[in-house]
Amino acid sequence: MFTLTVRRHFMIAHSLPREIFGPAQGLHGATFVAEVTFRRAELNDDAIVLDIGAAGSIVDGVLDGLNYRNLDEHPDFSGQLTTTEVLARVIAEAVAAKVREGDDGGALAGVDIVLREHPDAWAGYSLEFPGK
Repeated sequence: MFTLTVRRHFMIAHSLPREIFGPAQGLHGATFVAEVTFRRAELNDDAIVLDIGAAGSIVDGVLDGLNYRNLDEHPDFSGQLTTTEVLARVIAEAVAAKVREGDDGGALAGVDIVLREHPDAWAGYSLEFPGK
């Protein structure tokens, strides 16, 4: 399996209103590093997984909708806790939707995302594309 990973950062505000989250129950900010990996079983005709500029643009487009936003007020998260794990799934699904719209994205096997809040703690989500 071949992979291409792009890394970006973004900042959000949110609250996690459950006792388990302690002080994070209140509104607070978080800075994330998103590492998005595109997977392909075989390289395309240009001997790449995906154009690195296109991959970066896809990730930028998804993160632009989250960056500097209060996720408590974001319509995509209505009724959801915006934990790192939930954010990873939402971002992976949005990246997958965008990459499948592209000319070369149909042959990808999947997308993986790692969200890092801290160098020693992160969460991830893997999305397999059907039939790959």
